[in-house]
Amino acid sequence: MNIHRGIVSSTATLTPNLIRITLAGDGVADFLSTGIGDEYVRVFFPHGEDPTDVSLPVPAGDWWETPEGAPEAPMRTYTISGVRPDAGELDIDFVTHEAGVAGPWAARAEPGHVLGLNAPTGLYSPPADITWQVLVADLTGLPAVARIAAEAPEGVRTRVVLEVPSDADRVAFEVSSDVEVTWVVGGNGHGPSALGQLVRGIVDERLALDEGYVWVAGETVALRDVRKYLRKELGLPATRFKVVGYWTPIAAWDEKFAALPESVQKELDAIWTEIEDDEPEDVQVRFEERLDQLGL
Repeated sequence: MNIHRGIVSSTATLTPNLIRITLAGDGVADFLSTGIGDEYVRVFFPHGEDPTDVSLPVPAGDWWETPEGAPEAPMRTYTISGVRPDAGELDIDFVTHEAGVAGPWAARAEPGHVLGLNAPTGLYSPPADITWQVLVADLTGLPAVARIAAEAPEGVRTRVVLEVPSDADRVAFEVSSDVEVTWVVGGNGHGPSALGQLVRGIVDERLALDEGYVWVAGETVALRDVRKYLRKELGLPATRFKVVGYWTPIAAWDEKFAALPESVQKELDAIWTEIEDDEPEDVQVRFEERLDQLGL
């Protein structure tokens, strides 16, 4: 585990709701990309008013810890949208919004401001034998989709569907003739997400399900239906899909979860600790069904 100190070298407004922050500096020089299209990092933000002062944690095995007496840096998870090792630069695209930590920080970011980030990891892992793949995401997943689609293996039919807040949020990216890109306006906190319906409309028994791979990312609540559909209704093995929740539409989710009665929290913990030989995806479905019942 490495913790890198990145200095903002430039910012660029990609769309009305998406800002690209480029990080450079000595702390980024040893950043090693995994090469996986959806690789992500934990981003550590300034803990106070000074945008150049970040209380960086220190590595602790496979994790990290805040030094005793030091302030804890706010942390969020973000996808790396681009890496240029020769230039010692990397890009992170931020969806802008008024609430929270990351969006407001990105809207005000300027060269010289500082972030911390850990070593990257990725989740996109299609089997070697795929003949097709489906990539579906909202605006938060666009950076990962763009990288995955740009690197799609020749001969693999790739269907991309991106749900964005407005037509102005379309971002052009290069793809081969084997890749089809469709844009849908909606969701993204501005209305009900259609991610579940989009996946159901594309992935079904008409496809050779044992030859494909499905990758979906975006709003966590909308993705619960996606996971249940792929795993329970279609019966896809976990190796044939990946569903990644990037954000929640439920305000103050962490606080609401922490406020659950102790008995309920123990019940939720037991879903994971008493799984025996169950597949993690099946356990996740049960966990999310209980969260739905709790309004979370």
